[in-house]
Amino acid sequence: MKSLGLRNLAKTYFDAYKGEHVTAIRDVSLDVPAGEFVSIVGPSGCGKSTILNMIAGFIPHSGGEILVGGEPVTGPGPDRGVVFQSFALFPWKTVLDNVGFGPKMRGVPKAERDEIAREYLALAGLTHAADRYPNELSGGMQQRVGVVRALANKPDVLLMDEPFASVDAQTRMTLQDELSRIWEERRPTVIFITHDVPEAVFLANRVVVLSKGKVLAEVDVPIARPRVWDRLVGDDQFKDLSNQVLSLVRSA
Repeated sequence: MKSLGLRNLAKTYFDAYKGEHVTAIRDVSLDVPAGEFVSIVGPSGCGKSTILNMIAGFIPHSGGEILVGGEPVTGPGPDRGVVFQSFALFPWKTVLDNVGFGPKMRGVPKAERDEIAREYLALAGLTHAADRYPNELSGGMQQRVGVVRALANKPDVLLMDEPFASVDAQTRMTLQDELSRIWEERRPTVIFITHDVPEAVFLANRVVVLSKGKVLAEVDVPIARPRVWDRLVGDDQFKDLSNQVLSLVRSA
């Protein structure tokens, strides 16, 4: 895993409807050491997903720089894995082949990539689903496949854009438990975008609050790991941190 650095990052674009340039991100700097889990929260339109898409290399930045392991990001690359809100699985491929797709694109022989895929499916408790197709899975299972598919390509940085927003509340908590456990085992560098403040606090080592395209505050989360909801529901430290972050978001 590698570190991630944002240096005076900026993004402007031309709004044809308004006939003017709009600044979406302004002078954002952030250091994420290798293996840290950082959540980014803030009001709608504050620039959370724009930052993630620039880190992924999907859209260019207008100013500043993005560094992965000290090297500048100039476009998409296998060093960054992305998990979206939509499951984005290939419906014509089995779960095993979906998870093995990244290694396949890197030229890994089939026997080896199947072994990699089975390893990550086991990590997420999905060994039994290896030969199924996405339409045979629940929404929660599909999203678990999406997470391990990104991890199976062994990216230096894992980027997650509201990945659990489309599932029900109970499934969401289960997925949060599982992601926390997987992060404990593999320690990828993670940027996690969410509107859900308790989710952000539950998962992260640090929560970054954005406001109008700028970093408003950073809140460390010193809650002991491993973390599971059964132990944190009603925990005073967790409630206090969640209230602190929520207050910052509301002020934004």
